[in-house]
Amino acid sequence: MLSRRAFQQLTDGAILGARHWPAPAFCAAVRCTACMPSGSPRAPAFRSSSSSSTRWKSRQGRDFFAKEARVQGLKSRAAFKLLELNEKHKLFKPGQTVVDLGFAPGSWSQVAVSRTTPGGRVVGIDLIPAQPPRGVSTIQGNFLSPAIQAEVRAYVQDPDLGRPRKQVSSDKDGGMTEEEVDEMEKGYVDIERHAHLEGVEAESMGQPDKAMTGSESKLSLKERDVRQGRVVDVVLSDMSEPWDQTTGFYKKSLSDPYFRLMNTSGIAFKDHAGSMDLCMAGLTFAFDTLRTGGHYLCKFYQGPEDKALETKLRRLFAKVHREKPDSSRSESKEGYFVALRRKESPTREEVFRE
Repeated sequence: MLSRRAFQQLTDGAILGARHWPAPAFCAAVRCTACMPSGSPRAPAFRSSSSSSTRWKSRQGRDFFAKEARVQGLKSRAAFKLLELNEKHKLFKPGQTVVDLGFAPGSWSQVAVSRTTPGGRVVGIDLIPAQPPRGVSTIQGNFLSPAIQAEVRAYVQDPDLGRPRKQVSSDKDGGMTEEEVDEMEKGYVDIERHAHLEGVEAESMGQPDKAMTGSESKLSLKERDVRQGRVVDVVLSDMSEPWDQTTGFYKKSLSDPYFRLMNTSGIAFKDHAGSMDLCMAGLTFAFDTLRTGGHYLCKFYQGPEDKALETKLRRLFAKVHREKPDSSRSESKEGYFVALRRKESPTREEVFRE
């Protein structure tokens, strides 16, 4: 077996493509031909990285979850946070609709896809361009924009968008999907019920909650949710506050945008306040789109305002938990609110009052 020193010399030679020369004795001259064998190649010049970059690389190299994410083909170590929370609170089931706010690089969406198959769909929204994981539909844009939020609501309200379609017939001209076969096999009662829901959905979509009339009370819970546009089962928010672009306006490449999402600024209250705004935006979206019994999971940075957010969550959800997963670094101030089982009755005014 090779010693560690011999193995290091062998791998360095393969990487650098240069012979290893013994270290010369100390010489005060800047350029001394006597200290360098004739014809020997000069050592390649390396740019020293910044101290913060060096610390980050060193930390990532020692981090168990970062190494395990690479081994398992996950986009980032953050996947283990969601896996741990799902193991504890059972967030996902097959066939669910999941919206992932701030999905890039896509590790949470990877977990959501694997836990909602078959028949599930995952929709990711992020400001920066990112390659979505297999099976994930994405919308690029700033989620804080009302136009983007409206686009997301319109997308998820179409039950067919974002779901895989399988061919059940191999004929080149007459191939049919499973949805088309189901439509042909629908009975009279199913067609009439679907037509009834289509007629009332457009009138009440996005309207505030109202007391149920006699006819509405006869509808099932699912039908009442559909009337209100509530079709999402789980809303995930791992968003961070956006940075304003200050330089690089001349660059047109989408692969190297300057308008990025931050990790943390290093200023505790700034990170806390920004996370509260994003959690509130996610909660507003969840109020509009989350079905009764659905779940909301959001990341926040601890501070004096998180108690007020927790109070609002408790008004809308049956159970609310504060979590700090084992895969979250101990020195980080991040935490997670896991809000379970959305209630049907609370109104917007009741939830968001101060």
